[in-house]
Amino acid sequence: MNDTPKRPTVRMQPSRHKRVAHGHPWAYSNEIQMDATTKAVPPGSVVRLVTHNGAPLGCATFNPHTLIAARVLDQDPDATVDRAFLAGRLARAAALRERVVGRPFHRLVHAEADGLPALVVDRFGDVVVVQANSAGMDRLLPELLGALDDVLDPRAVVLRHDTPARGLEGLPSEVRVAKGEVEGPVAVEENGLAFFADPAGGQKTGWFYDQRDNRAFVAGLAAGARVLDVYSYNGGFAVTCAARGAASVVAVDRSEGALDNGRRAAEANGVAGRCEFRKADAFVELERMVEAGERFDVVISDPPAFVKSKKDLAAGARGYRKLARLSAAVTAPGGFLLLASCSHHMNPELFGEQVAAGLADARRTGRILRMAGAAPDHPVHPQLPESAYLKAWVLQVD
Repeated sequence: MNDTPKRPTVRMQPSRHKRVAHGHPWAYSNEIQMDATTKAVPPGSVVRLVTHNGAPLGCATFNPHTLIAARVLDQDPDATVDRAFLAGRLARAAALRERVVGRPFHRLVHAEADGLPALVVDRFGDVVVVQANSAGMDRLLPELLGALDDVLDPRAVVLRHDTPARGLEGLPSEVRVAKGEVEGPVAVEENGLAFFADPAGGQKTGWFYDQRDNRAFVAGLAAGARVLDVYSYNGGFAVTCAARGAASVVAVDRSEGALDNGRRAAEANGVAGRCEFRKADAFVELERMVEAGERFDVVISDPPAFVKSKKDLAAGARGYRKLARLSAAVTAPGGFLLLASCSHHMNPELFGEQVAAGLADARRTGRILRMAGAAPDHPVHPQLPESAYLKAWVLQVD
């Protein structure tokens, strides 16, 4: 896609360019000079982004209809954005994952941090799952698929284009196989263990690689323990704890498909006899356990996002507080509790307040042993600290 000679120019308003000039990858619509010509630029176009005086800021994908209007691709405003450009970014991302993970089971592209804004790519061996979450990335999809072939030559590529972000960009929701065939769950290797994910039908891309290191840490506390894994999904925490010597594990989720993947993983790793997979609503089951006086030595509560937009913040905060209260109540004295939030609107300070309040509501005390984020295959752009979305706290509860 060599559109440089005809590339539209998008001009920022006076004195509104400094943040982008210092490396921020986004320009907001209220920072851009939205004249008639700019408003007529087709969504997803690659544009030259310049200051009010015409000084170059870079090339970016552009959507005149969204709050995040320009997403910077390169500091060169005339850089050729084509299959070779995308392959270069993918190859750089793949080299990093080879260094920090070492196996072909990881997040290959984490959007802006990997120089490919609004793009998520997860790798499951020879199967790749793609989420193009902006009009710009959606328009570049043919070149991107070619670049994936050049760098990885995957057997299959699944497009998980069913994210809320695509709706904000005016894009359709769809899930389809763009290359090869995918029938049922695919294999996942993590921390030396075998798991199974459903790229076409599971949550997000089918697996949450971001908790890899947190699973390993908690499993290191699980030897001989009674373990409860709430919102267990495909059994990542549950099976890892069982494989590291837990005496018994109860995994709770309301998705039968996810529980089936967890059971399959337990069988594959030889721990099925110590794992129970229970279909239930997490809050309902936790409340039942509290009433029944059940206690566990290790409790993991890793829910889906309670806060999906700013308007949900107050209700979501109450949800995390309730989850902390119920989870602490079923943790045995001296036991360990992991509480997590993947809501990027829930900042660490507010999350910490809900954890502390929940412990107090349960009339429990304790100490924080670990405050962690996502695994290193989910890097954070230095100008986008809000993209450090995952909070995972491990406490010992008295």
